[in-house]
Amino acid sequence: MNIEDYRDYCLSLGDDVEEKLPFTAFHYADGVLAFYVNGHMFSFFDCDHFSVITLKCQPERIAELKEQHQCIGKPFNLSPKYWIGVDAGTAPDDLLQQLTKNSYDIVKAKYA
Repeated sequence: MNIEDYRDYCLSLGDDVEEKLPFTAFHYADGVLAFYVNGHMFSFFDCDHFSVITLKCQPERIAELKEQHQCIGKPFNLSPKYWIGVDAGTAPDDLLQQLTKNSYDIVKAKYA
């Protein structure tokens, strides 16, 4: 999935989804685009290097997902207990959409 298709997918998850560039004060992260629901982040990636998408995930699912899919690894700069990193270049579109929707649902439910 390319960057524009992924962005469109995130925005399609609900009218409550917002996109922001929250780290513009940091030179190394000024191109990071994040998606929020209820004011909390559920997905982010670097627009300049669309290689890893960081997503929220249930802790009990992470090990199994990593075993089943080589495209799933450590998140960028967040706790690997609650977040996963997904290789945007190798992840099948359906898996990436499923994991993104799961992340959206986790955050939406937690901060409803």
